Amino acid sequence: MRMKWPAASDSASNSDACARSSRTLRLGRVSENDQVTKQRTLGAGVYGRIGLHFYDAGVLGISSMLIWRCSSTRTLAHYQANVSANHLDVGVGTGYFLDRVTYPSTTPRLGLLDLNGNSLTHTARRLIRYSPEIYQADILQPIAVGAEPFDSIGLNYLLHCLPGPMASKAVVFDNLGPLLKPGGTIFGGTALRHGVRLPLQARAFMGVYNAMGIFGNSNDSLAGLRSELESRFDDVSIEVHGCVALFRARARP
Repeated sequence: MRMKWPAASDSASNSDACARSSRTLRLGRVSENDQVTKQRTLGAGVYGRIGLHFYDAGVLGISSMLIWRCSSTRTLAHYQANVSANHLDVGVGTGYFLDRVTYPSTTPRLGLLDLNGNSLTHTARRLIRYSPEIYQADILQPIAVGAEPFDSIGLNYLLHCLPGPMASKAVVFDNLGPLLKPGGTIFGGTALRHGVRLPLQARAFMGVYNAMGIFGNSNDSLAGLRSELESRFDDVSIEVHGCVALFRARARP
């Protein structure tokens, strides 16, 4: 089903162009509680059209390397090792890694899922050559977008932006379960506050970001992440670089 792109901060012409460039736009359940509303307001600045223009250099370049101490080169290698030709990316940002990775097929099926319409529009336009499927949904709620399951799902730099302790935000793994094939791979990266080496500059920035509501990882720990993954998946693997945990796991049959 093809639907007109819902106008966010983009013009109607840009919205229509994005809708024409993609296979589908399906709206999942989008919650309107106070926390999500707050995140949307904050995201308008970080993931607005101007913010997205500087995201690659500022967040994936300077912040990743100098603050979190996990380079984009290392994260790209993590993507390359785990992405499939039937991939869904959740919390798409700018599509930086999706644009640079080499897929197992020249015609991959690529899905984009995010709550933020600006990010979806920007990333879909960047990846127009793959005719991505577009899904706008709140991953903290059950997802009903009617999509066929994927062989891999990526969640990069997403978990640390979600509110609450790891035990509650890990509901995203449950909500994404129906979209991952048995034996499929789920992978990503997240900045942790506990159980990792936290550089002084990372400690300072995390404090500010959590106070502002941009991050929600004050209580996120390596042990907590591992526990939530191992309770749901097989073959869990976590590599720590700086204060970032690069994880991957396999869906149970």
